[in-house]
Amino acid sequence: MAVLHTTLGPLGTDEVGLVLPHEHLLVDFRLPDEVPPDALDRDAVVAVMAPALRAAGDAGVTVVVECTPHGLGRRAELLAAVSRAAGVPVVLATGVYREPWVPRWVYDASDADLEAFVAGELTDGVDGTDVPAGFVKVSAGDAGLQPVEERILRAAARAAVRTGALVGSHTTDGRVVLRQLDVVAEEGLAPDRFLSIHTQAVADAGLRQAIVDRGAWIEYDHVGQGDDADVLALVLASLDAGHEEQLLLSHDAGWFDPALPGGGAQRPFTTLPMSFLPALRAAGVEEDTVVLLTRRNPFAAFAR
Repeated sequence: MAVLHTTLGPLGTDEVGLVLPHEHLLVDFRLPDEVPPDALDRDAVVAVMAPALRAAGDAGVTVVVECTPHGLGRRAELLAAVSRAAGVPVVLATGVYREPWVPRWVYDASDADLEAFVAGELTDGVDGTDVPAGFVKVSAGDAGLQPVEERILRAAARAAVRTGALVGSHTTDGRVVLRQLDVVAEEGLAPDRFLSIHTQAVADAGLRQAIVDRGAWIEYDHVGQGDDADVLALVLASLDAGHEEQLLLSHDAGWFDPALPGGGAQRPFTTLPMSFLPALRAAGVEEDTVVLLTRRNPFAAFAR
């Protein structure tokens, strides 16, 4: 049986409702070698982020996918503590972010070691916890895959083939996404096990269509970041183009930033359920399609 692996245990399809497939509880954009060892106040993170996550649960969210990989300050035990305090299950990410955030050990590791590391976090648990990662998060810049990023992507694809996991990539140039799809196919990963994150940033509708035509998931994860009328228009156009069975929606919201006083300012996880989905319904989108976009699609993408 396919399940979502979360901080509160595995969840089957009957236990999952609305899912937010791209959010963050904790992100540190300082380079890994710039972060002091005492940079994080655990109690402050829980105090700030648990209420925000609880508010999402109160708004009808049943699972939040936390998309912070290695290189950006992922702390699995702390993320699990926020989840427990809020009572909302959270899916954790393994994988490694792009240059210049790639940790030094990744450059020194062999290809086999990288694959084993990712696969181990998907099966055995992350950061010494008993919580397995739910998916693999990677990235690439608009200039194309750098050598270390391609090594990370290939290791991620091989680990995903072994475990059935999804590989999601923070990549905003559609041409680079198509190259990533070529790479993961070379490693045996089916295209429906690949997610193009931030696809709204791919301005060329033809490139967005090409990603869909390849069989990958696409994600519009900018709800609540600006004028949601623009997001609504993009989603409606995507539905008109027949993307409904490959489309995910989220905010890319949060998060506690240890480099800022008090963790900075957080954006809520509630805009999508409380205002965007009602607007989608008011625009004539049927309830079955809303359920597909917010429940069935994210479960199919992230479950294994």
